[in-house]
Amino acid sequence: MIVTIPAPLLDIDHLRTPQLDLPAWRILPGQCWAVLGRNGSGKQHLSALLQGKGEITRGTLRHGFARITVLSFERQQAFYEQQLRDDDSDFSEAPDAGKTVRELLGLDNGMLPEALRFLGLEPLLERGYRLLSSGEARKALLAQAILDKPDLLILDEPFDSLDRNMRAQLATFLERLSQHTCLLFLLNTQEDLFPWHTHVAVLEKGQLVAQGTRDILQQPELRALLAFDAASLPSWPAPLRQEIPPDPLLQLVKGKVSYGDSVIFQNVDLTLNKGDHTLITGRNGAGKSTLLGLITGDHPQCYGNELYLFGVRRGRGETIWELKRHFGMVTPALHRDHRVPGAAVDIVASGFFDSIGLYQSPSSDQVQHARHWLALVGLKDKATVPFKQLSYGEQRLVLIARALVKQPPLLILDEPTQGLDDVNRHRVLYFLEHLATQKTSTIIMASHRQDEFLPLFTQHLDMGH
Repeated sequence: MIVTIPAPLLDIDHLRTPQLDLPAWRILPGQCWAVLGRNGSGKQHLSALLQGKGEITRGTLRHGFARITVLSFERQQAFYEQQLRDDDSDFSEAPDAGKTVRELLGLDNGMLPEALRFLGLEPLLERGYRLLSSGEARKALLAQAILDKPDLLILDEPFDSLDRNMRAQLATFLERLSQHTCLLFLLNTQEDLFPWHTHVAVLEKGQLVAQGTRDILQQPELRALLAFDAASLPSWPAPLRQEIPPDPLLQLVKGKVSYGDSVIFQNVDLTLNKGDHTLITGRNGAGKSTLLGLITGDHPQCYGNELYLFGVRRGRGETIWELKRHFGMVTPALHRDHRVPGAAVDIVASGFFDSIGLYQSPSSDQVQHARHWLALVGLKDKATVPFKQLSYGEQRLVLIARALVKQPPLLILDEPTQGLDDVNRHRVLYFLEHLATQKTSTIIMASHRQDEFLPLFTQHLDMGH
């Protein structure tokens, strides 16, 4: 009997690079693969390899893809930085908000194809890229990647930073797309696997340790690899210094943000006293990040609102440094703007000085404290690695350690677990639960994930479905 075996779309034969060690691996027509791996496991190196980047020291890689397109947080960051380099504000009367979404998608005067309308980008077509929320920017770049009509579309965490409804709609769309386009998913979490993912591979420390149908994930050794154990963490450190600002920590009266005739939100009242841990929810574009930007002072309309921080109304002569010493934060904007050089331990230590970059010499106690927090987030061995050389998820862990290093009276978190694997996401949620028991910090957090609606949150601000 003659059996016809379909030619592989991708054929890897015992391939080695300085970062990866891959056994025989094939992707056949009709298969939809997801590569699971923890932060720093090598998924970004795999993506680069498939794009023809990197040095192959042994083995072979063959594929027939003429056009390969990638959607990733790294690409999102690179595009943002390119927009900054192209900023022509010095030569125009108005601030440069970057390419409009229409220009990004190459639509001229047309509209999005019907198949992509679910992304809800029509109201954003004339908005500059730099004014988009993290979720909106993610959707815009996803639309751009799909309109590129690639032979291989590499989707690195495509569901992260999307609200629940958008996530479901995107999954339905990608299932249909997978029937005629080769999709390769790079995922941190099994929760982003769907029934139409026919095969999975598991990457750990640069090695493809398992591959096959989804049944392999039931293997005890793989379940242990992807599980979080709080007992393995170092001890919780006492804060080096503790300041107690007055109540209320925060008060916003009838908050409003608008761009011209477009109102992002209005009539938002919010008061936080010590211990009023608060969760903010809402669809992509509802204004969650914008609201937190008002609080941190990163949004210019904070001065046009009746906003009080630690008993002081914004715009009454206070310096941002007087306010920042009382809070720590992790936001997509902070991550996006962290383009300064420095090793991981320096970035964590900068949390003592509330600066992006380290421009003062920390004390020996502060350095030791920073190293302790790196150990808590699982990056003890990466202390001297430059921040920009870490994976996106590892960078996010460094910024979390930076926010927690002084255990601030007000901790401001905008999608803090974005880009984190299951182990590290549960690690961060454990930190929040433990921090709440210490009664030193009050937490305000924006999140899409239902499993992050922790019991510690005694207030809930819903900014729209």
